[in-house]
Parts: sequence; C-alpha cells; structure tokens
Amino acid sequence: MRRGNLGAGGALFQPPYTPEVNPIERLWRYLKDRLEWYVFENLEFLRITLSKILHKLNNSIISSITCYPFIVDALCVANI
Repeated sequence: MRRGNLGAGGALFQPPYTPEVNPIERLWRYLKDRLEWYVFENLEFLRITLSKILHKLNNSIISSITCYPFIVDALCVANI
C-alpha cells in the first residue's frame, strides 16, 4: 500500500488503482457513451468526432462528470 504526502504532514491512503475515485475514468465513460453507436471509416473521422465532443465540454459539464462530492469533502477537511 502506498501513501501520498498531503504536504501538511498528513498521509492519505489511496489503493494502487481505484477507477471509482479516478475522475478521468468518468470522462472516458462520458466520451465512450457518445461514440458507442458510431462506425468510423477511418481514424480521421474518429478524431474529428471526438474533437467536436471535446469542444462542446464546458466547466459545468466537466464538473458534473468528474466532481465527486466525497473527494471535494476530503480535500476540504485536509485543507487542500
């Protein structure tokens, strides 16, 4: 088990891989959900479609996808 340094002298336990608390996993799920019914002729069409989806993201959407209340609460308690 690894422990991360919080900089304030405390240690925060985090399992080696925890997709449930990794915000990028939720972003990948969001992207995959929007691409799952497409059949792309080539990688360029995939790149263009993915680029369009990413350009539509705003702070509100990103926050709704990646913001876990329990992580925000933990960061507040840790004064980070």
